[in-house]
Amino acid sequence: MRSSWFNKLFIKIGSRQPVSRLILCLIILLALIAIFGSSSVGIIDPAAHVPASLIYTNYRRIKEQAAVDYLELRSVLVSAAGNRELNLCSKESENFVPCYNVSANLLAGFKEGEEFDRHCELLVGTEKCLVRPPKEYKIPLQWPASRDIIWSGNVKITKDQFLSSGSMTKRLMLLEENQIAFRSEDGLIYDGVKDYSRQLAELIGLGSDKEFPQAGVRTILDINCGFGSLGAHFSSLNLMAMCVSGYEVTGSQVQLALERGLPAVVGNFVARQLPYPLFSYDMVHCAQCDIIWDEKDGMSLIEVDRVLRPGGYFVLTSPNSRPQGSSSREKKRNMLTTMGDLTQQLCWILLAQQDETFIWQKTADVHCYASRKKHAIPLCKEDDNDQSYYQPLVRCISGTSRVEPEEFSEDLQFWRSATNDYWSLLTPLIFSDHPKRPGDEDPLPPFNMIRNVMDMNANYGGLNKALMEEKKAVWVMNVVPTGASNTLPLIIDRGFPGVKHDWCEPFPTYPRTYDLLHANGLLSHLSSERCTMIDLFLEMDRILRPEGWIILTDKLGAIEMARSLASQVRWEARLIDLQNGSDQRLLVCQKPFLKK
Repeated sequence: MRSSWFNKLFIKIGSRQPVSRLILCLIILLALIAIFGSSSVGIIDPAAHVPASLIYTNYRRIKEQAAVDYLELRSVLVSAAGNRELNLCSKESENFVPCYNVSANLLAGFKEGEEFDRHCELLVGTEKCLVRPPKEYKIPLQWPASRDIIWSGNVKITKDQFLSSGSMTKRLMLLEENQIAFRSEDGLIYDGVKDYSRQLAELIGLGSDKEFPQAGVRTILDINCGFGSLGAHFSSLNLMAMCVSGYEVTGSQVQLALERGLPAVVGNFVARQLPYPLFSYDMVHCAQCDIIWDEKDGMSLIEVDRVLRPGGYFVLTSPNSRPQGSSSREKKRNMLTTMGDLTQQLCWILLAQQDETFIWQKTADVHCYASRKKHAIPLCKEDDNDQSYYQPLVRCISGTSRVEPEEFSEDLQFWRSATNDYWSLLTPLIFSDHPKRPGDEDPLPPFNMIRNVMDMNANYGGLNKALMEEKKAVWVMNVVPTGASNTLPLIIDRGFPGVKHDWCEPFPTYPRTYDLLHANGLLSHLSSERCTMIDLFLEMDRILRPEGWIILTDKLGAIEMARSLASQVRWEARLIDLQNGSDQRLLVCQKPFLKK
């Protein structure tokens, strides 16, 4: 009995000879084999005959390819659905630092100085747009000329604010038609920066400020650094001076310092710890920094102790702004008495005093803490000494235990290799006297020499070391992501500047403050985090100067997606195959100078 579908087929074909029926059956059989061939092959050639290692290798390759295909598909979908250039932000955002919205902080109930602190939790529904440069913005001058002259239209301070400022500011700066010139000899310190630096060296027993390294001083934290004159002088001595200052609505010390090509970051001592590990600095400096150190049970001074290494120095100059009159002198005397009690509890020694300058030295003797009076500030527990990230200030001191450097020769070897390998490919492109944009055949006239560099996933600071060995006139902000292994103590121990940061939040700096952003493996790391890659790119665009460069190294899938997003933020991009057989790719981008 024929089946119904076969009967219909036979009726349509008509009567045939037996051979014809045989041919028809053969055709049907071949069709069935084609449909169910995979299962037939499985039966005929079982997988048991395939070596297990080969099965695993193929499975791993298929799994990795699936991940790459997913990222590429996602990139295509983004391109098809919304890969359009983002709009420019409003004019009010030109100099705005996210997380430091004073108005929003006040509405949320923050006060007593905390309204100027960092509150990223209030960032809700932020518009996705590109921060525009001011109308008068100009590409900064090349280093070292930028150290002494900047364009006034690049910073927040206006001519009216300058003219209404005190005589000290006018001694520090000369405001010309569209430039600000800095006088290194007539700065914030009364007898000039060089004389002041020499005075500090003599007070700690040195012959000159060139001998600071002999006293173990390589890294300095300059609190409320003014306009960076002391840091500029220290840089000429090959010392690393990091400016830290609170957010300012009008006029910015951090913005001015970075515009001059000097290390700086937004931060204060009001309520939270700074993003530095224990024992980060050899010297902490405060000259007229407007911090009342004996308030809140000395919590700000305890934070200085946390970041100050054993044997390091705390310099306090003009603690009460040169007070006049009997009441002011009495207030100053009471404050210094309180400071004396606090510093004894911290096991600091008053090393020297001259005029308005006081220098304390933190003890390196662990036995000092046991010999203190009862009710002294307690030592922190081991858990309290974990490397924190904007944690509340705690009333305990760190003691003298130091972080021992771990083995990082493998990282150093990698970056030495990178310097000879793909990094050398970029040297003619970015670090030459005549840098050119991607795609240009001939180099352009020099617009801006790279000075401010940020390594967004610094690991052990290998990029910093490689640039030093290449004698590039740059400084590097080494950033250790919060989710990565905490290598920041080792970076600091090498004498490099660095901070801990969560890249799902804005970085504590003003817009347009870095010339070059570098990230090795950060995109893959971010893929598992709570934020998106476009949020990261918008933040990178905010902190990058016009004509600045972006260098991303990552797996192929992540780089392909990054290349797609680069067009949304209007970057010019070039993909480079490292030609070393790895799945790593290099994406070199440049931010254009968007003019309105």
